[in-house]
Amino acid sequence: MASMACHHALSSIQTQGLQNKVGSFSGKIVSKGSMIDMGLLSRAICYSVRRNLFTVHASSSSPVANPIQIPSNGESKDFRKKSDETALILIRHGESLWNEKNLFTGCVDVPLTQKGVEEAIEAGKRISNIPIDMIYTSSLIRAQMTAMLAMTQHRRKKVPIIKHNESEQAWKWSQIHSEETKKQSIPVITSWQLNERMYGELQGLNKQETADRFGKEKVQEWRRSYDIPPPDGESLEMCADRAVAYFKEQIVPQLLTGKNVMIAAHGNSLRSIIMYLDKLTSQEVISLELSTGIPMLYIFKDGKFFRRGSPTGPSEAGVYAYTRSLALYRQKLDEMFH
Repeated sequence: MASMACHHALSSIQTQGLQNKVGSFSGKIVSKGSMIDMGLLSRAICYSVRRNLFTVHASSSSPVANPIQIPSNGESKDFRKKSDETALILIRHGESLWNEKNLFTGCVDVPLTQKGVEEAIEAGKRISNIPIDMIYTSSLIRAQMTAMLAMTQHRRKKVPIIKHNESEQAWKWSQIHSEETKKQSIPVITSWQLNERMYGELQGLNKQETADRFGKEKVQEWRRSYDIPPPDGESLEMCADRAVAYFKEQIVPQLLTGKNVMIAAHGNSLRSIIMYLDKLTSQEVISLELSTGIPMLYIFKDGKFFRRGSPTGPSEAGVYAYTRSLALYRQKLDEMFH
């Protein structure tokens, strides 16, 4: 029955090959809407036919017997009742202690500096009026700290809660048994696939001293080429393989079911996702720079992503003028808290 319903739902879907240009990273890099392929759309429809509650795995290698079930949020449905769009927020973590020391960090788990804490809080202020139903972070503390600190500034005041599924016991012991508390919580899914790219033998080395030792051109090649990895490390291409696959398999289905999502991650994992969203070439992505603690906003509508850039202007009018849905959401918040 489920497969017949799924087939019937799919037969009614039509896609349109619309191409929209919505701004640029620089004079050379143009952002375009990204069409979701039918395989992803079909998977999301099949999930919605077979289940009333969508399930999420923190990683494909999770040992948990029963997957985490994301609690439905009745309040957020009120804000989205007439909306056919969702928000996607990308934030690179704030400055870390090894950023400050000019060291190659990669997958070494290093916390934020005081400046990084302040950057995360400022990022939270910039997105405080944008709906967020789910948060994804890497498994590294600097990304998790950034997400948690940013959410302290959100006007809804919901509590971000990391969903532990590293073992069946951890999953069971972290369950919430109050429906009201669930409504006031936001699930946080951590995944190693969103980690920074692994810098191999460069991790922990001073960047300037490494350039002096191996030559500036060689280090620049390791850092900025698309397909050349540092010794025993990952290239950007290798990082993109895991990060984009996770994004398409785990996060896109959540957007298709109406969830507003925030991702707090790293320079290279986010560059990889942006490459996919904006259809950048391998040459365009290697010149893309992402500032720490600056959020980027995408609107997901009709199976396509439209980049709004960073809500960093002198006022928020430019951000909320883009869609009626975001403006209505902010109006609802004003009515609730004033």
